[in-house]
Amino acid sequence: MSPKLSLIFAEITLRRVIAGLLFVPLLAYTFPPFREMDLPFFGRLVFWSGVMGLAMAATWGSRNLVRGRMNHVGLTQRDVAFALVILVLFTPALWVMTWVLYTACGQDAPGLLAVGTYGALFSTGLVLISKGDTGTEDTDNKGVSKPRLVNRLPTGFHGEILRLTVRDHNVDVVTTEGTFTIRSRFADAISEMDPVSGHCTHRSHWVTDAAILSVSKSKGKTFLRLRNDDLVPVSRKYKPQLEEDGLI
Repeated sequence: MSPKLSLIFAEITLRRVIAGLLFVPLLAYTFPPFREMDLPFFGRLVFWSGVMGLAMAATWGSRNLVRGRMNHVGLTQRDVAFALVILVLFTPALWVMTWVLYTACGQDAPGLLAVGTYGALFSTGLVLISKGDTGTEDTDNKGVSKPRLVNRLPTGFHGEILRLTVRDHNVDVVTTEGTFTIRSRFADAISEMDPVSGHCTHRSHWVTDAAILSVSKSKGKTFLRLRNDDLVPVSRKYKPQLEEDGLI
């Protein structure tokens, strides 16, 4: 399974599956979506199932957008950005789903203001829940052993290594806290990145899988754009492996 698919399936936890199977039918049986309008049980079930699906999609999309582009800013700024992105992604999708569902059931759809209020309420809840998930995730990451290469970096380094680039008899270690140059063979530096998952893209470049943001092409050449906006070339030798692993 490719790393990208693995990230998506990682969101489908047993806890969420059980919550969906038990909580959504109960919610559909007890609460109509809007006070002034009612839907048959099946319509309610579709509505609340849709809300759950949209919530997971908006949370996953927002988390990846914010983490991928705002790792260099403070935690409070990331929280604000996360909340805004969820609101922008979730509320319009909720309005479209509500309009389609009520129209299909032969009823007038709720107004944009009513749906927007729901969207803001749900978005706030999603931010609070996701903030709790992020805290758990950070705690879990503390138990993960860091790559040995970190020991070659300055004391007090707490950033993330994004890529390695060979230069003469040295290796440039590009991180979220800047670039550090160490004296090492390229192969040894890559070996010392274990257990971090990464790939060689070129005989002079190695990148961590988590740092890859997108793929771009220029004049027939392929490049990987990283979270810090670096463009790393992909050579013909390493391109098939990157394609096989689902990274490009």
